[in-house]
Amino acid sequence: MSDEKVPTRKRRGAGRVTLQAVARAAGVSAITVSRYFNQPEQVSPERRERIAAVVAELGYVPNLVAGGLASARGRIVGMVIPNISGPIFADTIQGFSDTLTRHGYQLLLASSYFSSDQEESAVRAFLGWSPAALVLTSHFHSPATEKMLAEADIPLVETWDYRPERGPIQIGFSHHEVGVAATRYLHGKGYRRIAFVQNSAAGDFSALERRDGYSETLTALGGEPRVFAPEADLAPFEAGKQAMLALMAAQPRPEAIIFANDNLAAGALLAGQRAGWKIPEDCAVMGFGDYPFAGMLMPGLTTVKPPALQMGVLAATRVLQRLGVLEGDAEHLNLLECQVIGRESA
Repeated sequence: MSDEKVPTRKRRGAGRVTLQAVARAAGVSAITVSRYFNQPEQVSPERRERIAAVVAELGYVPNLVAGGLASARGRIVGMVIPNISGPIFADTIQGFSDTLTRHGYQLLLASSYFSSDQEESAVRAFLGWSPAALVLTSHFHSPATEKMLAEADIPLVETWDYRPERGPIQIGFSHHEVGVAATRYLHGKGYRRIAFVQNSAAGDFSALERRDGYSETLTALGGEPRVFAPEADLAPFEAGKQAMLALMAAQPRPEAIIFANDNLAAGALLAGQRAGWKIPEDCAVMGFGDYPFAGMLMPGLTTVKPPALQMGVLAATRVLQRLGVLEGDAEHLNLLECQVIGRESA
């Protein structure tokens, strides 16, 4: 266990940047700043731009909790994830929510859909409601979000990632190492011409870290990396189909393809079957996520299983420990392991 001391909790609102400070820095009245947040259409574009710059610079968070309630200890924990509808995050959300609920806390959830701007907006809104804690996905945040996190006086957790040098509690794994493991697994099965397909969702930087792990490992093993980027924002199954058809039309054909997630891999597998190719004889397919359908496909999808449920339960546990609800030290670093799930597709 870590010997890190639980920090003394500051009074809610202590040191908070005020609306008046924003008004002074922007050269406008406090009423104008208030309108910027509540009725932006009544503020001129020039003033909106000026106020927005100051808000980002100062890390201002509007206090949405009235009067004396602002100093009260909330029982809401905010969580921002890339995609609420994505099956890959379902177990993390459920494990986190179940653990909180057992101790009288509730989850407030928002989706960024891999957009740093949407994440920034969600973080500002959450902090405005004075939550008990805040949980984010990965470490890719806008400068304004980083400023708000630095100013926050609540427990902060980053999941689905592992960056020991960062301030928030780290609960997750190295995406770079996932790329390394996937490439070594396929190479160990005898595949040499291995390609990688990126996510069609713009902003999925974690998938790019897996790509980098793949590229560096394949190069070290004497291979030549081949990366395919589907059209931006193409639906996952369609993106997988597009990648499969394009890569198999090239010469030489890849012997195996690693996809950024199981949705892409499933789209590719189905497109390959429709085209008359045998999987894995003509081309092996590998995904990431171990989605519920992965083992039900024909052939079953080889993939990498992240510790999704464990991350959710552990994140809630660390939050509750920091809040003094549960006993034990809230360890800052929590490195978990992913597992390669070998099935018939590779």
